[in-house]
Amino acid sequence: MNLKPLQKLIDGSPLEPLLPFTNDEFLQQIRHGDFPKWRKLLSQLPQIQPSSVDFSSKVRIGSANDSDPQTLAQLRKQLLEFIPWRKGPFELFGIDMETEWQSNLKWDRLVKKISPLESRRVLDVGSGNGYYGFRMLEEGAEMVLGIDPHLAYIAQFWLLKHFAAESPVFLLPLTLEQVPPSLNYFDTVFSMGVIYHRRSPIDHILQLKSCLRPGGELVIESICVDGEAGYSLTPEKKYARMGNVWFVPSIPTLVQWLSRCGMEQISVIDESTTTLDEQRKTEWMPFDSLEDALDVNDSHLTIEGLPAPKRVVVKAIRP
Repeated sequence: MNLKPLQKLIDGSPLEPLLPFTNDEFLQQIRHGDFPKWRKLLSQLPQIQPSSVDFSSKVRIGSANDSDPQTLAQLRKQLLEFIPWRKGPFELFGIDMETEWQSNLKWDRLVKKISPLESRRVLDVGSGNGYYGFRMLEEGAEMVLGIDPHLAYIAQFWLLKHFAAESPVFLLPLTLEQVPPSLNYFDTVFSMGVIYHRRSPIDHILQLKSCLRPGGELVIESICVDGEAGYSLTPEKKYARMGNVWFVPSIPTLVQWLSRCGMEQISVIDESTTTLDEQRKTEWMPFDSLEDALDVNDSHLTIEGLPAPKRVVVKAIRP
């Protein structure tokens, strides 16, 4: 993956402490078992110049007319090597990638309710394969930096970026804890689907806050459950088959957390219940999905007998 454009962008900026994470030496030391395989697969991708890019509802890069059928058939086989594809949808040179999440539905629910992204510098924490980053560019963001420690998603993004090299969206294999404290840099910071995976949600919010410039906006999305201020569900072991869920707040509790961390102008901008149309298994993500996480006799309960997940989006301003 060519990270030189990102290096040029952050050199001499407040993001300069991130430069060591853009060097090949850092990538070479990653010992995840599949990472070398993914990097080899990335090096074998065809060189196809897309005739167009479209970062609207279905992120489209190129068309079927941009290459020959044999090359595109081989590309499809390569794309399937990167399963599971969770966030999307994508279309790559006419290859329709039906991802687990119809992430466009979530994005459409929130995008007109946040501060316009035109000319903004955006940090996307837990960005997955970068779907939302491409959508942020569609809204006019000046640049989008995503971070995610899950290397399978990093590889997927680098695959997509291979064919959209000029787009100012980037993704690094980092946790938020690895980002230098007190950047005070980004105009908008997103944390979508992350906070309930953190052992300390308060620390997570404070870290997000420190990445924002004064007056910048935090957009945080989370699973939630019904309850009063102060209530948060703490699963004994698993929640909806997920073992890394620590706290599932009520909406008033999430608002309270943000207020306690010094955020202002806190506003709940969306509440929803995920349906099987929005999250489901597909050819591109053939493993357990939402239907496998819910009680077969009562969709209001998880398979563990806990309240089924709802979702909430909250925005807030750093003073």
